[in-house]
Amino acid sequence: MSAKDIFHNTVRLALEKDGWTITKDPLFLKPSTRVRIFIDLEAEKFMSSEKGESLIAVEVKSFVGLSTIS
Repeated sequence: MSAKDIFHNTVRLALEKDGWTITKDPLFLKPSTRVRIFIDLEAEKFMSSEKGESLIAVEVKSFVGLSTIS
C-alpha cells in the first residue's frame, strides 16, 4: 500500500462536510489474481428518494513534487 498524499485528510474532511460517508480508506480492488489496486477513498451519499445512493471512488493527488509515473 502506498503512502497517503499530503491532501488526503483535507479531501476526506471536505467530502464528510458535504454529506458523504467514507466507507473505505483505502479501497482495495482485486480485478484479477495478478492485479491489485488501491484507491484512496470510497464514499457514499444518500441523494434523494428518486436517485437513491451514490457511491464514488476518490484518488487524491497533489502533484507538488516529481513523480515516477508518466
